[in-house]
Amino acid sequence: MCAADKLLKRIEYLRNKMADVAMEKGFTSPEAISISQELDKLLNLYESMKHTNNRKKVK
Repeated sequence: MCAADKLLKRIEYLRNKMADVAMEKGFTSPEAISISQELDKLLNLYESMKHTNNRKKVK
């Protein structure tokens, strides 16, 4: 499994976990916010990886 696939699996896991926590504890609970922040970082990393891969393909 490549790095991008592992990253996508982690992103999907965190999305589901964030939704569960938010529904149980509230959208502004510290745990939901923490998960959301980690998810944001991973989404930014994934976008950066896609951008880098696209630049390599163009060259």
